[in-house]
Amino acid sequence: MASNRSPVIVMRDTRAWQLQVWVSFGIAVFLCATGLARLPGQDLDRAFMVMGYVFCLSTVFVLAKSVRDSQQAAQAGVPETPMWRMVVWGGFAVAMGLTGWGLLRMEINDTYRAYLGVSWLYLVTSAFTLAKTLRDRHEADLQERAAAAAE
Repeated sequence: MASNRSPVIVMRDTRAWQLQVWVSFGIAVFLCATGLARLPGQDLDRAFMVMGYVFCLSTVFVLAKSVRDSQQAAQAGVPETPMWRMVVWGGFAVAMGLTGWGLLRMEINDTYRAYLGVSWLYLVTSAFTLAKTLRDRHEADLQERAAAAAE
């Protein structure tokens, strides 16, 4: 007896893309760590900037997950918690704002400030890409398990 079901096609990122995402994120972390480790000035400034970069990095992953969850909730017709959205977006804005403010107020060479700023933005963008890649892989794994269980 033939099955009327069409095969389930699970879309996955290529290994080359996954490698590119991880390498890009690693380079961004390395560039930021190098810049922060060699940051001239007071230890307090260095500590502030390290905390700012870590705060930005963590809020990127929370924001990426929140946006994806919000999209899935909208597709399923499930209401979202408005206060959570405000907390997530607010945390991201505060992290980016305070880190940018700290970078601008530090008394360092403009070239060094530009290096820190560009490496920071590279870290943030590569973290968003990494978060999406990891979430896509997780969803593909779930789809494959569901398809295998249905057979």
